[in-house]
Amino acid sequence: MTDFSIPLAERMRPKSLEQYIGQKHLLGENGAIKRALDSGIIPSMILWGPPGVGKTTLAYLIAKKLDRPFYNLSAISSGVKEVREIIGQAGKSGGLFEKKKPLLFIDEIHRFSKTQQDSVLGAVEKGTINLIGATTENPSFEVISALLSRCQVYNLQEHQKKDLEQLLNNACELDPFLKKFTIEIKEPDYLIGLSGGDARKLLNVLEIIVTSFKEGEEIKITNSLTKKLASESIARYDKNGEQHYDIISAFIKSIRGSDPNAAIYWLARMVEGGEDPLFIARRLIILASEDIGLANPNALLLATNCFQSAQVIGWPESRIILSQCVIYLANSPKSNMAYKAINKAQEFIRKHGEHPVPLPLRNAPTKLMKDLNYGTGYLYSHDYPNHFVEQEFLPEEIKGASFIEASNNKKDLEIKKNIDNNWKGKYK
Repeated sequence: MTDFSIPLAERMRPKSLEQYIGQKHLLGENGAIKRALDSGIIPSMILWGPPGVGKTTLAYLIAKKLDRPFYNLSAISSGVKEVREIIGQAGKSGGLFEKKKPLLFIDEIHRFSKTQQDSVLGAVEKGTINLIGATTENPSFEVISALLSRCQVYNLQEHQKKDLEQLLNNACELDPFLKKFTIEIKEPDYLIGLSGGDARKLLNVLEIIVTSFKEGEEIKITNSLTKKLASESIARYDKNGEQHYDIISAFIKSIRGSDPNAAIYWLARMVEGGEDPLFIARRLIILASEDIGLANPNALLLATNCFQSAQVIGWPESRIILSQCVIYLANSPKSNMAYKAINKAQEFIRKHGEHPVPLPLRNAPTKLMKDLNYGTGYLYSHDYPNHFVEQEFLPEEIKGASFIEASNNKKDLEIKKNIDNNWKGKYK
């Protein structure tokens, strides 16, 4: 019998990989996880992706598919003692070459300290367990290198609109409680937008709307109805860290918009909510390059020092360091020249393909390479006036391609003027 006190998102959790929606790049016919499951041998892995894309569900379904013992830990509530206890149990039920080797799932592994991660490392190295870690943070920053090198990292992507629409339709058709209503989803756009691509949040908002009606009533879900019924109630489903993505977004946008007052408010919200100071400091480093960049290169230095200081100091004193950095960044002149330039160059490469490095620019450490004219014709800039001489640094096929655009910003304009002076209008 269905327990309707359980949230809809939990009731609709897939029972098999066939019911799992999304992540075709991993679970489709040629997907890396699909191939591993077909072989019956899977590596230890880190599932990296935003909230609500199915990391926990996928870990559980992998264990079910392989018929493996499954141990579940949350990095928020578990310490070294709990990890060692589970590894001890796992050691009794599996081993390096046994098909029933246990799977240890650690949710939010980025919140584990180095000591906690070290306690897992030994079991992974010995083959006592297969580890599946889930994280919303870049594992390169959050998982110790020794453990990361023994895990395959799989990037789970945000749900596409069609995936979210399928989730909505499945819930209306299959959930025993929702089937008590006549539900027509006429306009899903606001509902999907409110979820931010988070499947769990999407289904929870749907449940908020449906429970506003009486059993048997006809419900036509429109954008205006969703806005009216969900806006006041959404906060009660926004706990245990899910809301911090909205708050960090408001925080970054306030700094980008040069409003230090608002930025400090959102910083205080995160401090009061117990957010990881290094999570905040990392976002400031990114912002210092993406939104301030060349308009004030010192911003990146200050943001980097802020991260290092917060790492040493910790809570609660690092809130002062963060506050200092936030006020400075919000008051700095803004430029996204560097951000736009690298995006434009990457887009150009994806569109036009990769071209060979011109011979004068190639490295020539061996006689054979020199005989093949590697490096021939290169002009050493320091041998010329003002340490500059005009020569071609791009492949012949794309010479003249320009990626750097100046906004109406003093520093940007200076950089563009220097490029134009050196290259006589070559890059337009």
